[in-house]
Amino acid sequence: MSISSETLVQNMNHEIAAIQPSDILAFNAEIANIPGIVRLTLGEPDFDTPEHVKQAAIQSIENNESHYAPSNGTPALREAAANFLAKKYDVHYDPASEVIITAGATGGIYTALSSILNPGDEVLIPTPIFPLYIAIAKLNGATPVFMDTSKNGFVLSPEMLKETLAAHPKTKAVVLNFPSNPTGVTYREDDLRALAAVLADKPIFVLSDEIYSELTYGATHVSIARYLPEQTILLNGVSKSHAMTGWRIGIMCAPKAITAQLGKIHQFTVTSTTTNAQAAAAEALSNGMDDAQAMKKEYQARRDYLYDALNKLGFESAKPEGAFYLFSKIPAGLPQDSMAFCRELAHEARVALIPGSSFGPGGEGYVRISYAASMDNLKTAVERIGEYVGKKAAEEK
Repeated sequence: MSISSETLVQNMNHEIAAIQPSDILAFNAEIANIPGIVRLTLGEPDFDTPEHVKQAAIQSIENNESHYAPSNGTPALREAAANFLAKKYDVHYDPASEVIITAGATGGIYTALSSILNPGDEVLIPTPIFPLYIAIAKLNGATPVFMDTSKNGFVLSPEMLKETLAAHPKTKAVVLNFPSNPTGVTYREDDLRALAAVLADKPIFVLSDEIYSELTYGATHVSIARYLPEQTILLNGVSKSHAMTGWRIGIMCAPKAITAQLGKIHQFTVTSTTTNAQAAAAEALSNGMDDAQAMKKEYQARRDYLYDALNKLGFESAKPEGAFYLFSKIPAGLPQDSMAFCRELAHEARVALIPGSSFGPGGEGYVRISYAASMDNLKTAVERIGEYVGKKAAEEK
């Protein structure tokens, strides 16, 4: 009698059983086939990769650059990445020993957390937050410790960080993501200095995912690596800044001693990222440093429209200072379970939003709305949401 696959599943990594598939992807797939639906769900820029970047990839293919790249990335891309970060954010890394090119920022998150976590460690995660960090921490046998920022304007305060650290002596790392997915909130220089002061004398890593750094509205992005250079593992990339999500190129930077260890996990998981995609990314970061500006201008116009329009319909939102998401509180009197609300809105009004519950503690009662969509689609969505809200209000009378 042969062994069944069901039996073998019981012998797999025990941490997998505790991991649920992405709510975001599952919900997006669930509503995808509703005729005429307007999807404001995924964080996917609706712009095309700049032409000069595409041409660099084409040239790379024509030059037969189809072989393995160095595991940590091509010298050209590592140099371009280090130069980009230095010029834009005044953070400085040696391209030869302190930069790794990853399979998107996701690859960097996996590499970083897998490298630093041991079973039983604790990871401090301010929520609401993109759920990827939570799942990867659990896969490594660590315990996520949530810091609900919903009562604090969705910003992690130094006081909240101090209190949590005092209660969790097994803390190995703190995760930061700013500008934030899902709230669009970001941290200013004074905020980062205050957080850095709390962490500076502690043997704790800071995993700082700054993939939306080029999409800020108002103040220029500041990296926490400026204030905690020895403790920070910095993540960035070209997915959002250059509309290159499908190219899967991320940047991971850290001090030399840390990068030497990160490189081991990266090497044994992906070997190296795609060679011609690295050529494209090198072009993006070298000759397209400001390619995000036109996109940012359009995103800001969409943000302003959507923020004002939804406020008039009773959706309270923290005004985003970056990224391309609005995190809005469902108006009183409507279904307060965010999944039920989003499911009903999709089927009755043909508008797809992501339930706030997908982003951890503090997210319930909210919805995430991606404005990486055309203004026409946003206006159609607002019109349909308005009709839905009006219908529900009438039913309550």
